[in-house]
Amino acid sequence: MARKLIGFDPEAQRALELLSRDSEKSLQELADEAFSDLMAKHHGACTLVEALKQISRPLLARGNKPKERRRS
Repeated sequence: MARKLIGFDPEAQRALELLSRDSEKSLQELADEAFSDLMAKHHGACTLVEALKQISRPLLARGNKPKERRRS
């Protein structure tokens, strides 16, 4: 998992910690949920499977059919 350092002002940090305790979720789980919602809002892929589907849609729409694999 890639790591990024994100800074919060003290008031936001306290609010996140309270939400974490109230919801019984870790800060990581809250961040994952928030970023997933943000990506969905902006029509971005949230998972690898969704990303692959988004990539393949334009290719299939143009008539580029996947080639059949030869079986040995």
